[in-house]
Amino acid sequence: MTAPNIHVVLTAHNGWAVEVEGTDGATSHYPSLLEAVAAGEQKARLDGVELFIHGEDGAVRRHHDFRAKD
Repeated sequence: MTAPNIHVVLTAHNGWAVEVEGTDGATSHYPSLLEAVAAGEQKARLDGVELFIHGEDGAVRRHHDFRAKD
C-alpha cells in the first residue's frame, strides 16, 4: 500500500500549509509558498508519493511525482 499524497494549499489566514491526503487538516504551516513547497517536496521524496501544489484559487498549479519508477 502506498503512502498518501501531499498537497500544498493556501490557508484561511493567508499562509500556506502542507496537507497529507486522508488526514484531518494540515500537518504544517508556513508563511510563504516557497517554504511550504520546499517542505512538501522533502516529505513527498521521503515518502515516495506525489506532490500537488495548489494556487490561491485552489486549483492544482504544479504536480511532481516522486513515486519509484519500475
